[in-house]
Amino acid sequence: MPIIPLLAQSAFEPEMIDFLVSVYEAAWKKVEQSGSKLASPAYRRAAQEIIAKRIIETAQRGERDPNMLADDAVSFLERSYA
Repeated sequence: MPIIPLLAQSAFEPEMIDFLVSVYEAAWKKVEQSGSKLASPAYRRAAQEIIAKRIIETAQRGERDPNMLADDAVSFLERSYA
């Protein structure tokens, strides 16, 4: 899971790491369910890393709403790379 190595470099508490992992999983599920080409094997790894980084960056700015974090990451991926 691409978010775990990124979180290992962060200053988040263990509970927050668990929270961010669940947000990441929800965001990735949205990408897969959307049928986006970014969920295909050719793009999956890069797309997962982009989502993971966006969730971490947004959480570092103080956002704690899981739906907002997931939706923002998916939206960012689609706007920037689709």
